[in-house]
Amino acid sequence: MHIDGACHCGYITYEAEVDPAAVGICHCTDCQVMSGSAFRITVRVPAENFKLLTGKPKIYVKTTADSGNPRAQGFCPECGSPIYATSVSNPQVYGLRVATARQRALLPPKRQGWCRSALDWVTKLDALPRVEKQAP
Repeated sequence: MHIDGACHCGYITYEAEVDPAAVGICHCTDCQVMSGSAFRITVRVPAENFKLLTGKPKIYVKTTADSGNPRAQGFCPECGSPIYATSVSNPQVYGLRVATARQRALLPPKRQGWCRSALDWVTKLDALPRVEKQAP
């Protein structure tokens, strides 16, 4: 599936060919903190299927807790939107942040990982009152 996307401010734009079956939710505590949310949704993209069109991401290298491998976190230096993560030494696969894709509604998660770190309330959102848009 062909997708395109951008950071919030539009400085970074990209296009990619993705497999919708490769979309997953990560509940690890690193993804919680780095996304500023309860989880992060990512689609795995082979490097040859991912192309930056504009902008140059700022890279933050973090060491993963369990494996000890360094991971390059690419984000917009202007607005801070996270764009992807990949291996530092040999970027063969990018973990593209689904929320930055224009086609994000067509990319529902197919799996979940690091569920031991999942926040209990994540599965209980249907009971909360809903507001469809911000009041003026």
